[in-house]
Amino acid sequence: MSLMTLEDLKTILVENAGADDSGTLDGDFAAQEFTELGYDSLALLELAAGIQRRYGIVLPDEQVMELRTPEAVLAAVNSAAVNSAERLRQTS
Repeated sequence: MSLMTLEDLKTILVENAGADDSGTLDGDFAAQEFTELGYDSLALLELAAGIQRRYGIVLPDEQVMELRTPEAVLAAVNSAAVNSAERLRQTS
């Protein structure tokens, strides 16, 4: 499994969370809070659903609500992916 990139996250936001790709997600937006980028809690839940569909990573709703920035989402998803791969490797 490949790790999720900021560009992947942007794509998922545009496809699932109602982003219109009007420039809000241009440049270095990784450290900006989702509220500053115009995303509410419903958009974050849609983002989590898109991540689950694309990567098979399930982020609990409580965890999603604590992820304030795109870089926090990337860290959570990639950490879960690495942990999942490690568990699979250990059982093989």
